[in-house]
Amino acid sequence: MKIKTLAILGSTGSIGRSTLEIVKKTKKLKVVLIVANSNYSMILSQIKVFKPKIIIINNLKVYLKIKKINKFKKIIILNNTNNLTKYIKKIDITVSAIPGIAGLEPTLVLIKLSKKILLANKESIICGWDLIKNAATKYNTDLEPIDSEHFSILQLTKNHSPDEIEKIYITASGGPFLKLKKSKFKNIKPKEAIKHPKWKMGKKISVDSATLMNKVLELTEALKLFPFELNKYEILIHPQSLVHAIVKFKNGTVYFLYHSPDMKIPISNALFENKLNYNEYFKHKNLKKLSDQKLEFFSPDKKKFSTLNLIPKMNTSKSGPIIINAVNEILVDEFLKKNIQFNDIFTYLNLVLKDKSYIKTSILPCNSIKNIYKIDNLSRKIAYKIIKNYKN
Repeated sequence: MKIKTLAILGSTGSIGRSTLEIVKKTKKLKVVLIVANSNYSMILSQIKVFKPKIIIINNLKVYLKIKKINKFKKIIILNNTNNLTKYIKKIDITVSAIPGIAGLEPTLVLIKLSKKILLANKESIICGWDLIKNAATKYNTDLEPIDSEHFSILQLTKNHSPDEIEKIYITASGGPFLKLKKSKFKNIKPKEAIKHPKWKMGKKISVDSATLMNKVLELTEALKLFPFELNKYEILIHPQSLVHAIVKFKNGTVYFLYHSPDMKIPISNALFENKLNYNEYFKHKNLKKLSDQKLEFFSPDKKKFSTLNLIPKMNTSKSGPIIINAVNEILVDEFLKKNIQFNDIFTYLNLVLKDKSYIKTSILPCNSIKNIYKIDNLSRKIAYKIIKNYKN
């Protein structure tokens, strides 16, 4: 098997680390580029272990610190992707996993250089899908999602037309507060919200999972990635996190994809086109026989998790998802800093849709990265305005 070249955008995050674990175990890929931000010790370790040709460090302080290390002089160390095409011509696969809208611009740059992009940054898709899709067409780059839900939808629907499909269910674990009364939400601390019962993830996405905002974003992402209408999608609570998507066909059959809650499974299958013998390198975590598993599926409580009520209205305009995504990023950050309560996230998100600024901003065009960033910045101001007004 030919050793393929690999770039990782967001190498120190959970997706990046899982990808590098696959690289280390299989020895079937060569890391030529990593993009990271501020985790100095982890960046150092990744450079030493994987010896990439190029490393991009967005945090200026960390960039300057690593740039001074003499033994790394053979490695090209950059602070951004601006001049990347000077140093590299073509990459086989890029894993795009920089969290937040910050991942959009690097993804667009790497589309020009990559044969295939594995997408794990939902915010980039939600905010800039048209730009991503058009660039991929222009540069003949394949796009493939690796979030477990979208990976599953792709596998289950790729040989079927929209007319054959009656319903697509995106599953949610329900997060750490599934059984907690709504009246107790005001007492939730950040350290409790980031403890996901099934997945090991970063702080922001863990809070999104606790509010079910992650499913709002995932459903919006699915609307961009797949040619199915909004009314075909539904969110189901599945506490075991073993089934990641379910597709109900009009012919009476129902299919689902089942695997342990480990992102290395969709990542490795995407990297090796479903041909890697996963068991040769990794053990399935706590995966009993299917007959021994209790699999539960039920509808979410939309009064308790009112984030789910955002889905219809935020998807009536192309700019709506950008606004809600930006506001949510601010609210999660403010919660993690203990400036607002957990239940404030629900309150403020729903207030956004009623705000006059939302209506004005939602009709702005998002046909360029400049316009997307403009909408994103305006949306963050809306978030701070609502927090200030509501507190007063």
